[in-house]
Amino acid sequence: MAETEQVHDNSSNEEEESLEPETSRSHRRFKASNMAFVEMVEMVDILKRTDYDGKHGPYLNPNVRKAKIMTKVVKSLQKNFGVRRSKDQLRKWWSDLKLREHDQYRRIRRVLQKSDGDVVEEGHFTSESAQILIGEIMGCNRDLENLKQNISDVQNKIKNIIDILGRI
Repeated sequence: MAETEQVHDNSSNEEEESLEPETSRSHRRFKASNMAFVEMVEMVDILKRTDYDGKHGPYLNPNVRKAKIMTKVVKSLQKNFGVRRSKDQLRKWWSDLKLREHDQYRRIRRVLQKSDGDVVEEGHFTSESAQILIGEIMGCNRDLENLKQNISDVQNKIKNIIDILGRI
């Protein structure tokens, strides 16, 4: 009986460990792929609404406050999209959006301004949400065309190299 309790206690400890992304082992459990646009919209919406950057006043314990806000973001992404991400990943995405990904950040802000936070409300598909989705599709098509052009350029370069090598 004591052995089964001990096994049960160990499994509950493992579950508690998996909730805290502090060790390198637990970092592997979080999704490391790129964030979907709607996930970024959700994250930026929460961070802007809660004044994550602290632009609207001095706050007591700003680091504790930021950690609580980021916990909110983690929970929201898991609930709404079924994706677990660490606070560190989200902090990096936020920093990258503001400092490096200006175009993407502007697109997200436009979506938030137009839709007031929800890209498409479940069960309420409106012309506004359709326009947002069409804009997203157009952006993806543009990115796809750019990728196709880059692939074509690389294929042409490879053909030229093969032709040159064939003459040697």
